[in-house]
Amino acid sequence: MASAADQVAANMNLGAFSKATELKRRIWFALGALLIYRAGTFITLPGIDPMVMADIIKTQSRGVLGMFDVFSGGALSRMSIFALNIMPYISASIIIQLLSAVNPALENMKKEGVTGRIKLNQYTRYLTVLITALQAIGIAAGLQSATSSTGAPAVLNPGTFFKFTTCVTLVGGTMFLVWLGEQINERGIGQGISLLIFAGIVAGIPGAIANTLELGRTGALSFFVIAFLAIGAVAVIAFIVFVELAQRRILVQYPKRQMGNKIFGGENSHLPLKLNTSGVIPPIFASSLLLLPLTVAGFQGTSSEGGIMNTLGVLLGRGQPLYLILYSAMIVFFAYFYTAVVFNPAETAENLRKYGGFVPGIRPGKNTAEHLDYVLTRLTTVGALYLIIVCLIPEFLITRLSVPFYFGGTSLMIVVSVVLATMQQVQAHLLAHQYEGLLKKSRLRGRK
Repeated sequence: MASAADQVAANMNLGAFSKATELKRRIWFALGALLIYRAGTFITLPGIDPMVMADIIKTQSRGVLGMFDVFSGGALSRMSIFALNIMPYISASIIIQLLSAVNPALENMKKEGVTGRIKLNQYTRYLTVLITALQAIGIAAGLQSATSSTGAPAVLNPGTFFKFTTCVTLVGGTMFLVWLGEQINERGIGQGISLLIFAGIVAGIPGAIANTLELGRTGALSFFVIAFLAIGAVAVIAFIVFVELAQRRILVQYPKRQMGNKIFGGENSHLPLKLNTSGVIPPIFASSLLLLPLTVAGFQGTSSEGGIMNTLGVLLGRGQPLYLILYSAMIVFFAYFYTAVVFNPAETAENLRKYGGFVPGIRPGKNTAEHLDYVLTRLTTVGALYLIIVCLIPEFLITRLSVPFYFGGTSLMIVVSVVLATMQQVQAHLLAHQYEGLLKKSRLRGRK
């Protein structure tokens, strides 16, 4: 019976999807935008030797640059116009959100509604240009001194003109991706920035799987290790889906009110609190902050054996204790910080009080806010531990097994979370289309 009901529901969804022209248009727009993004990752910066650049990134594949190359979909190893990807925008968003939590002027902008959000987005873009320009200047300087393992230079014609063209191209590429992500938000389906990161990660999965299987064919990896990695990846994905959909529902009651001869209210509802309220934001923020100061360090480290930059790159390599400690600390910090940004217990308690709602056994107002904050703190603690486990266990396994498969827990979590969020938006559009169809039918029947 259950399978038959699921089949009927699937057929209804397929029928609704075939008629939802607006949804199909949005999906095609998002796919077209992602194709443009992927095409741009193959356009190399002027004056760069692609073969030398690939060799440099290969030597750093176990470190920060290798992880950055995963997020950029190979754009960094090819040193394309999208080499910096969308990471400067994420770093700018982090800074603006941190400032809005301590700056009264920015905090008031958040409360102004649409107008305030437009101003904050504009400030974020300005800061993105500044961060991208600083990173581009550092990368241009580092590229001029970078050489491959054979001593071949990465830049064909170094000089001031190369630095200028590199900075302009990288800044333009990042800002184009910001604009493309906003267009996906407005005209496509899903969250644009997340989809761009998702596309970059997914684009490298076939090659990574092929490399792993090739190691198995040559005997470098045993069949049991490959099977263990496959089973582990499936288990991690199932765990991520389970936790991302988990909720703590707080019972909310509304008193009965009599207006004239009719009685209103008296029903019960639930206030859903996700176990991982912050979602995939903490790992992305933590990764971007680790990548921000070390992108240039990785390039400069390839040109000399010693130096502070090279030492820093080694200490913050994947699987190194300092990297794991900083990564875990940043994940915990951003889990609490972003949860506080997206959910305000005092504001929620005040809204419940205005509409007459209350949590059974808890007095409205301040007590309700304290109760919500207590529950949310416990959930965030569990959510932060979940993020650390998902993001760090694969790092240990990949480092210990020496497998050239660079899709750790952060990448898997981004992929699964983006797929879940996009599917929820698709279902919402399908439901809206079905309701529109029912309304049209009811109007036609009313006219008859």
